[in-house]
Amino acid sequence: MSPERTDAYRRVLQVLEDLGPSKLQDDEVDRIRYAADSLVLTTDLDSDDAIEAIAEIRLMLDHLVDSGRWSQESADKLNDDILACGPQRELVTSA
Repeated sequence: MSPERTDAYRRVLQVLEDLGPSKLQDDEVDRIRYAADSLVLTTDLDSDDAIEAIAEIRLMLDHLVDSGRWSQESADKLNDDILACGPQRELVTSA
């Protein structure tokens, strides 16, 4: 696991610690934690677990924004940090 992934995971956990009790319900905290755990432990972003975790968290964050509980900026930052927990896709260039 890279230092960048570890740092992203720590940022997600910090958000949960800082905002969890006041801005998130228990099941939302669990879903965020599950997504971060799934991505930090995977080596394949195309695995069913990784795909499901990414889709689930995006839906939840969209709901938080749509309901007015979170700003778009906060949701996007958390989404970026969760995605950064996973392995980075390699860019393929054609010659």
